[in-house]
Amino acid sequence: MKQIEVVAAIIRKGDKIFATQRGYGDFKDWWEFPGGKMEAGETPEEALKREIREELSTEISVKEFLCTVEYDYPKFHLTMHCYLCSLLTEALHLNEHEAAKWLAKDELDSLDWLPADKEVVKKL
Repeated sequence: MKQIEVVAAIIRKGDKIFATQRGYGDFKDWWEFPGGKMEAGETPEEALKREIREELSTEISVKEFLCTVEYDYPKFHLTMHCYLCSLLTEALHLNEHEAAKWLAKDELDSLDWLPADKEVVKKL
């Protein structure tokens, strides 16, 4: 089975957590934490900062490691390293996602999360 390793940013502002809705691919319209694939030679923190710059045109501070989720999708095995983060700039621009929301912890269950991201929601 194909193996994919990614990083995800759990961006917090006050008591709210940032969620993004996929705008493309097999999982279009599902919700996820922003992030993406690590490139050769990158640390998880470097990959997260690059991915967030690409996806949201903003800068983040990577605070602490939260968890690693292992999940078997039908076509691949996902390893997702999740980090608690905060914004260094307030401006956000959705370059790849079709929607985004700031949610309180008790609102997280209101979205259709990708299966691997559901594991992260449980930990939050």
